[in-house]
Amino acid sequence: QVQLVESGGGVVQAGGSLRLSCAASGRTLSNYGMGWFRQAPGNERDFVAAISSNGRLTYYADSVKGRFTISRDNAKNTVYLQMNSLKPADTAVYYCAAKGIYQSVSDTSKMTYPYWGQGTQVTVSS
Repeated sequence: QVQLVESGGGVVQAGGSLRLSCAASGRTLSNYGMGWFRQAPGNERDFVAAISSNGRLTYYADSVKGRFTISRDNAKNTVYLQMNSLKPADTAVYYCAAKGIYQSVSDTSKMTYPYWGQGTQVTVSS
């Protein structure tokens, strides 16, 4: 079973950037498709971005397309989320999640991800 730990959250002004990291242990990350989700207070946990196990396929929520970039370094067992042009609406707890290599990352439902990290807070001030 894979364990996931997010880092890189913090407080940033609108228009700024942050890079989140998700470090995996327990299993080789190349065996998993990976996703990032976020949850603001009182809201559902929403899909942000996903990447296939080999990094060739990526998917983004419309709200972050063109501003966020998901990437992975399987040699380092780490997935990243580069967030640029941040807006106050991006404020949330960000979670990384993993699914099996044979599950499609084009299915963005959080129900398809059995493994989750504990989350990292991102706060964007106006």
